[in-house]
Formats: sequence, C-alpha cells, structure tokens
Amino acid sequence: MAARIAPLGWHVVVYFEAADLPDLEDFFATLPVPLVIDHMGRPDVTRDPDGPEFARFLRFADRNRCWVKVSCPERLTVTGPRALDGERHAYTDVVSFARTVVEEFGDRVLWGTDWPHPNLTDHMPDDGLLVDHVAHVAGSADLRRRLLVDNPMALYWPEECA
Repeated sequence: MAARIAPLGWHVVVYFEAADLPDLEDFFATLPVPLVIDHMGRPDVTRDPDGPEFARFLRFADRNRCWVKVSCPERLTVTGPRALDGERHAYTDVVSFARTVVEEFGDRVLWGTDWPHPNLTDHMPDDGLLVDHVAHVAGSADLRRRLLVDNPMALYWPEECA
C-alpha cells in the first residue's frame, strides 16, 4: 500500500507501543513514504525520559526523518492532570517526553488531540487542559508556531509553503 501512495505525496501514520519499536523499526524504515508517529511512540512515562527506551525512539525518528505527533497526554499519563503550584497543570508526567520531542524535532513535530476521545472508559479529559499542555511542552512562541501552524502546513499543504 505504501508503494502505491508514495507517488501521491502522501504519508503513513503509524501507531505502536514503545515496547514494540524494536520489532517494527526495520519494517518502518523500508516504507517509501514519510512516516508520522502517533502519540510520540507511546513512551512509558514512568521511565526516565533520558533513558535507553526513549533514546531509541528519538534515534529512530531522527534517522528516518519521521514526523512526530505530540498528542494524547491523557492516554500516556499515569498521574493525570493535577494541581501544581496552586493551579491545574496538564499531565506533568508527560511534559518532559513531549518537550524533548518538540525541541529535537522542531521542524517535524505536530500537535493533536484524540477528540472526541474514543475508547476511553476510565475518564473523559478536559480539552482545555489538553490545549494548555501546549504551553508546557513548547516553551517559546517560535516552537508553538512551528508545532501548531508551520509544520502542519508543511506536511499537509506543502505546495502552499513552497
């Protein structure tokens, strides 16, 4: 299928659990289309963001010039949204992973949500907190513009950016 869509300039969105990347990365590397990785490759946010598992993901994404979606902290979090310094803060256990992706792949990172949040059975996320999460992971106006405007334009409407 990827070979059939390659001439159209399309991309493939891949979803996988972080633990499955070692078994999938060789296959993904053979695909003749740009890859967009959903949910930052679903890192285990109880692990160290500087640890070997996430480092492997970052190397894979860099080596294969992947686009990475900084999306769905509500699906990755263990702690959930919580109060921090007297105000609600969005998904603090996911922030360091997402911030790393935004900084490492500034020209190939995308933001998104999973609205209307299908298949969630234990909670319904606050969409306002999901939007607030952006400021915690993209710390400058330039990074936010790239994440929310420039990069989606480059991926989905490249002729407009030329």
